Amino acid sequence: MTSPEQESPPAPRPVSELSFEQARDELVEIVAQLEAGGTPLEKSLALWERGEALATHCQEWLDGARERINKARADSGVTPEE
Repeated sequence: MTSPEQESPPAPRPVSELSFEQARDELVEIVAQLEAGGTPLEKSLALWERGEALATHCQEWLDGARERINKARADSGVTPEE
């Protein structure tokens, strides 16, 4: 049996399974951790990589939302905004 200090935290959910809000909230937490400093280099790199993946995921959500809005506007005869 391992002590709580020796147990590793559960693996984070795959980024592709997160909603926009979940990804954004996790990204905010990661930025706060990195800005606070004091994190070992390996953990900082892992956080940075996760943050990049989360940021990309959020951008994909936003791009999809923009496309849906532009399509709805075009379908209603309104010129899409860029």
